[in-house]
Amino acid sequence: MFPTSVIGSYPKPKWLLRTLANNRISGEEKKRAIDDAVRLVLKEQELAGIDIPSDGEMRRVEMTEYFTARIGGFVFKGPVRVWGNNYFNKAAVVDKVYYKGPMLVDEFKFTKENTSKRVKVPITGPYTIADWSFNEYYRDKRELAGDLAKVIRQEVLELSKAGADFIQIDEPAMSTHPDEVNWGVEVLNEVVKGIGGVKFGVHICYGDYRSLFPYVLEAKVDQFALEFTNRKFRDLDLLKEYSYNKELGLGVIDVHNPRVETVQEVKYGISQALNVLPPDKIYVNPDCGLKLLSKDIAFQKLRVMVQGAREMEKEATGLG
Repeated sequence: MFPTSVIGSYPKPKWLLRTLANNRISGEEKKRAIDDAVRLVLKEQELAGIDIPSDGEMRRVEMTEYFTARIGGFVFKGPVRVWGNNYFNKAAVVDKVYYKGPMLVDEFKFTKENTSKRVKVPITGPYTIADWSFNEYYRDKRELAGDLAKVIRQEVLELSKAGADFIQIDEPAMSTHPDEVNWGVEVLNEVVKGIGGVKFGVHICYGDYRSLFPYVLEAKVDQFALEFTNRKFRDLDLLKEYSYNKELGLGVIDVHNPRVETVQEVKYGISQALNVLPPDKIYVNPDCGLKLLSKDIAFQKLRVMVQGAREMEKEATGLG
């Protein structure tokens, strides 16, 4: 009851950042350093008690940059400031996009080899890639997102063949354009259509969650992982209003605040979700990726999150 997971990213060790920034270190040595970082991150998540870990996205710099570098039809235009002093290398689509080959399969296989737990594989969705790229080829964003859905679908099929059974499609941009959510969900459904044996989750943060309804109810996925702590759990009322009945990845950890939540705060968040959904529909996770926190703080937050979930499980089953 109340399985715990992460959204995807985890803080990179400082030694890994120094290694990757050192031009005198070979590509092979950098690959070994990343592999070591993945092992470390998996171990930390296991020590925290996480039921469904990820590799912490140690091989990725930014959620769209990683994929636009591996999808045909894109070229990079240079760094763009997103917030504070954070930048990402923004790509432009200059030709019809196409699938060049597996992007995450080796990453998944390595992660699975280094943990006995079920693994979640996050992949950036077609709408967000389209929204966060310059469009210099397609008639409009919808047409671009439609072709990107075919590319992401091919990658999902390859992951499924490799044994991945929990894939999270990240679409943080979807709630920031209320007038496009209807067709955004249609594009999302093209990614997962007809693929069995895989639990599909969708992660959405930022923006106006009200704009997602009722369209998200038509999404052919199993779970939506949403931020709630940062919103003081107010948007749970939306789920009740629209009779939402999918699984919920309940965000109970604020990733923008270094203060470590208390166990009671985590339990409060879960108790609020229980007013909307039965226990077997609730997964527990941070609001979003943890990469902007320090590694120590991220670990402490996960440990508190797990403790809160386990105490709620005992109370719900009458064992507490």
